[in-house]
Amino acid sequence: MKVFFRYSQLKFRVQFVSMLKINFVIFSWIATSTAYLFAKETMNLPILSNKIAIPDQLLTRSQYGNFGGDIRIGDLSGNDQIDFVVYRSIDGVKPCFIGAFDIKGQVLWQIGKGGEQPLRPGPVAVYDIDGDENTEVISFFHDSNITSSPESLKDVYLQMLDGKTGEILKKSQPSQFFGIQGSGPNWVHQRILITNLTGQQTPHEFIIKLGKTILAFDDQLRVMWTYTNPWDEYGHCPAYIPCVGDIDDDGKDEVNGGYFMLDDDGTVLWEKRLGKHMDSVTFAEWDNGNLRAFCSGYGHVMDHLGNVIVKLGPELVPHGQELRIAHFDNSVPGQQMMIRYNGHTPEVMLVSQTGKQIRRFRVNESPNNTGMEAIHWHGPDAPALLYNGGVLWKGNGEKFSDLPHLPAVKGDKKMGWYHCIPVDAYESPGEELLVYNPWDQYVLLYSKQSQGGATFKKFEAGPRQYNVRLMD
Repeated sequence: MKVFFRYSQLKFRVQFVSMLKINFVIFSWIATSTAYLFAKETMNLPILSNKIAIPDQLLTRSQYGNFGGDIRIGDLSGNDQIDFVVYRSIDGVKPCFIGAFDIKGQVLWQIGKGGEQPLRPGPVAVYDIDGDENTEVISFFHDSNITSSPESLKDVYLQMLDGKTGEILKKSQPSQFFGIQGSGPNWVHQRILITNLTGQQTPHEFIIKLGKTILAFDDQLRVMWTYTNPWDEYGHCPAYIPCVGDIDDDGKDEVNGGYFMLDDDGTVLWEKRLGKHMDSVTFAEWDNGNLRAFCSGYGHVMDHLGNVIVKLGPELVPHGQELRIAHFDNSVPGQQMMIRYNGHTPEVMLVSQTGKQIRRFRVNESPNNTGMEAIHWHGPDAPALLYNGGVLWKGNGEKFSDLPHLPAVKGDKKMGWYHCIPVDAYESPGEELLVYNPWDQYVLLYSKQSQGGATFKKFEAGPRQYNVRLMD
């Protein structure tokens, strides 16, 4: 009996020691894997890799200090690098000063003078619109010889500038400018959008929304067509900023206004007053790779014929302030919609392709509680991050990182915050972030810690740069 008992004790000790060894191996593996994953994520955290000062001669002064104004980007000088356009306006929407500088902070050119902070990101675009392999700057510009009210465009002309020199290549004052006027939120969101309306290899046209009217222009600054909708009341009007994309796959772009869809020739494909607060629209791939039209008012997903693919409804989306489409969360397959569903608040909701709510969470407070953007930080095949007001968020609702060394916000509550432009600047997977405060005097480029001494790659602007979303 004693022999058996001692044998049992010995057997237990051997088993216990063996279990300790196995558990130690498992614990070591878990600890090593966790440390590796933590180190890998830490290495991918953002660093401030470039702080580009807007040249002094392109600045002006306000109660908030020296500032540049609103920013656009593109390869102006033809050296395959990112260059910058900064501009200011009178009456909030009429550019009167435009300056250009390179990534080293060297002045390229400037035209006009003075100006104030634009009320919203406005009618200035950077793109090779005529296809001559040289970038142009297309913009409205104030005619200082004419006096007119803020609600009128009688003192505004359209111009095309040489990106290298600032020389005026073309100038036009369409007759439609004399008959269009407006006021309020639906008037101040004036954004030039580069679009392909004629099916050429690259876009040669652009549109701009002026209140209730959309005008389409060719690369000679001639009006191709106009469209006017009947709705202009706050909270009950189409999207402040429309979007463009080839939803019917005919090689030419359509226009999504939230309450309407226009074909490439301006023909109305559908008109529907879908829901209140149609603040944000986009085109993006959705179900089975199909391109769909997304409309924030009550959270709609539409096809090109006006059929509803998804409707979240006023209960889930009482005020669809802005939305972004990407694959944010690996736990759910396919593209997903991130929507700021309750107006100017930090509340966001992630939605699946079937219209099912995946989760709700709160992002950080930011002035005006707008400015979201989907960022492919880890590369095109990894889940996207959500940028909001200087912070990157994961799709599961966890904070990924604050942007380090970001200066304190200054300026008014509508524009005094950090606009975000995604860029692919380095020879490494994933996107980087360009951020700027229009009331400040710097442009900030954030990249990953793991890039070390990475060098700039050839900059090629895509729609996310020349039709940058900025603010809804």
